Amino acid sequence: QVQLVESGGGLVQAGGSLRLSCAASGRTFSTYAMGWFRQAPGKGREFVAVIRWSGDSTYYANAVKGRFTIARDTAKNTVFLQMNSLKPDDTAVYYCHADTPGKDYWGQGTQVTVSS
Repeated sequence: QVQLVESGGGLVQAGGSLRLSCAASGRTFSTYAMGWFRQAPGKGREFVAVIRWSGDSTYYANAVKGRFTIARDTAKNTVFLQMNSLKPDDTAVYYCHADTPGKDYWGQGTQVTVSS
């Protein structure tokens, strides 16, 4: 089992920055990749970014390319999402995701609100 806990969300002005963290615990050694999704009110869950647990390859949604950066700290079993140049459209609950051989795991989410 894998447990994921997000933190770092909050309220920021447009153009500001936030750094989200996702701490993973449990049987994380078998994880293929970890990433971030987001869900705005009334919308479906949207892919944001992903990083391979081994190899550090990354992939970003077009909407966040050039503004967001995903990274990981293997020693701490933690994945980060550095969000710069935030826009009101980035407002959503951000969920951490872990891809493992057995199943997908999700965190509880952290709210990000970007004001105009």
